[in-house]
Amino acid sequence: MLDALPIISEVSAVAPAQWEVRAEADRLDVARLDLAFQAAVKRNDADAIERILHPHFFLVLGNGTVVTRDELIAEARSQAVQYEIQDEDAGTQLVRLWGDTAVVTARLRIKGSRAGGDFDRTLWFSDTYVRTADGWKYAFAQASLPLP
Repeated sequence: MLDALPIISEVSAVAPAQWEVRAEADRLDVARLDLAFQAAVKRNDADAIERILHPHFFLVLGNGTVVTRDELIAEARSQAVQYEIQDEDAGTQLVRLWGDTAVVTARLRIKGSRAGGDFDRTLWFSDTYVRTADGWKYAFAQASLPLP
């Protein structure tokens, strides 16, 4: 029994390092996926948006409006909004990870036009991703009111 103790010590010393490597890989995967989502919205790429979003996705805007997955995909398909800018501000993205859940926060600048006219605003958002059998999926979002 005592002979097993050094092995257990070696395993427990390695496990945290391996966990950190996996956690960092997960953070990078989620960060890339969030940037890919912003790019898909900018291009009105409904197919990419559909692949990234979790089946139960919804977005809560700063004024309390709830936007469903189906509404977001339909808006992209109709190309009702034309984006000139839909980009995270460089250096503002932060990915926090808790096992199979990740939250991305970043400042986002959006500029474009829709039937109601032109818009240009900056806001903060929190995007929640969950690990599924099909990989990371974007499950929930909350966007602030436009920043002054």
